[in-house]
Amino acid sequence: MARAPAQVRFPGDKNRKQRVKVRGIKQASKEIQKRLARNLEVLLEDPEIILPRIDTDLGRPWRDPMAHTLRSIDIVSAKRHNTKWLSRKMVKRRGDGVSRALAGSLLAASEEDWSTVSVFKNQLFGNASYLRRGNGKQGHQAAIQNHTNHRLRLLLWDEHAKAGHYFFSWEGGFVYTGTVANAPKEWVEWSLRGSPLGLQETSHGFAGKAITEEVLKSRKPTKSGWISMSFNDGTELGISSEELSQTELPFIPSIALGMLPPRVPAIASAEWVWRPDGWPEDMALPEEGVEQVGHALNEWMSSRIVDGSIAEICRRRILSSIKEGFLSRNIWFSKDDREGFLESLEGSEIEREALSIILDNLDEGVYVKEDGTFESVEEQVVRVDEAACHPILVTLWEEHGMYLLAEMFEIGEDEGSDIHAKQAKRKQGFGAFLRQLRESRGVDDRLRMLPWERDSLPEPLAFADRLIRDSFRSGVSSTVSSTSKQKGLLQAMGWAWLVVHNKTESDSWRFDGDSKDKGGDWVPFLSNLYEEGIGLLEGSESSPKGYKDAMENLSSACGVSIDST
Repeated sequence: MARAPAQVRFPGDKNRKQRVKVRGIKQASKEIQKRLARNLEVLLEDPEIILPRIDTDLGRPWRDPMAHTLRSIDIVSAKRHNTKWLSRKMVKRRGDGVSRALAGSLLAASEEDWSTVSVFKNQLFGNASYLRRGNGKQGHQAAIQNHTNHRLRLLLWDEHAKAGHYFFSWEGGFVYTGTVANAPKEWVEWSLRGSPLGLQETSHGFAGKAITEEVLKSRKPTKSGWISMSFNDGTELGISSEELSQTELPFIPSIALGMLPPRVPAIASAEWVWRPDGWPEDMALPEEGVEQVGHALNEWMSSRIVDGSIAEICRRRILSSIKEGFLSRNIWFSKDDREGFLESLEGSEIEREALSIILDNLDEGVYVKEDGTFESVEEQVVRVDEAACHPILVTLWEEHGMYLLAEMFEIGEDEGSDIHAKQAKRKQGFGAFLRQLRESRGVDDRLRMLPWERDSLPEPLAFADRLIRDSFRSGVSSTVSSTSKQKGLLQAMGWAWLVVHNKTESDSWRFDGDSKDKGGDWVPFLSNLYEEGIGLLEGSESSPKGYKDAMENLSSACGVSIDST
């Protein structure tokens, strides 16, 4: 039968020798072949080279998994030169997994062609080349054939580790401690010396560069805090928060990957050594906070919290547990030291005054967060993440702004609602906003000293009164433009105002002759009224009665009647 077109091959066809790639295997380099040859030669000579040192009492093989595995290994070891028996053992589905993988590896050791190898890859324990034979787990076979790799050889005992059995491996040894995690001192010291923190060895243990031997010994708190770890072999360790935040490689995994199961909390305890600035030395931190910190440290030692975050988490859990006083970032003030708390905040005196008024209005505690939000707390504690008045006032303005306007400036609800809404929208710097408001309210308070309300007098007397008020608030120059825009008697009063202040040169052409004549007659009376008004507003010897008398004289000159009461 003729071949199908797809199967036809022509002379010179490049695809005739096409190679097919198979995942998980590769051609072994000479270096890999030599390494496997060395390892397998040693393994064939002494299969027990893969075993850890037993530092515990073993039970009966039918009850103790480790005892059962050791007995199975003895059986395989005795048959290591019987290739037929090894071939049957390595493909069995039942029985001890370690001995099954050992049988396959011993069979591979008796072969001569090791040019093609399998590749084992593990994110935590690394990569390795090995000869895959039989149904043993890949990790087990890779661990047996690379038994000189102190980290990889742990994988052979993963099933035992799942059952709660502990193994410790380092370049100088390999130890099994049973179901109790008794870390060997040699392993602890070797792990700490090789950690990414560059620890220093002292007579009291190991410490980072920022932790002195005295601090490690006395367990004295530092400003930024540090972690004290105590291993169950008696080794002490001190690490500063700065060192943890600057590590390129994680610290806990550097220790955990030398043991199986990788449970650092089983071999060490940790304590956060820190207290807020200002916290009395003879006063214990809240138990709730200490307990929460303990949970966080346990999570960190379990590699569920990264090195760069643990210090801040511990600080925040301590701060969150404090039930009284004031907290400005990491500084604590007693409930009687509000002044010290306010002084610790960046800002002007008027901002501190405003914040103090708001604090008086609090029925419960408050926590002002860094993200511009706040939450009320039941405890009588005031806590702020930003040590500055402005962001705190911005956050609390919406809820407490109306109270502040009423208490600080005696502004009513109608007027205050507009001021409150404008400030909430534009978020002007509170120092400038409060100063402007105080200056404005100060002028208003002075203007209330004048005998009449604004615009309560008949014209043109009301216009004269307005000019005096506006000149006091904003200066005489601000009133000039309004004088020429009037008509009749108001324009005449405007001309008199310009004459009083010598402002007639540039605006004379805007006034008609009749206004100039009438206004000219009123100049002495308006001048007297201005002097009495400004004198009263500026706090000189003038009095409300003097202003009243001057206004009555002006009214007589204008031919306008006013109520003299």
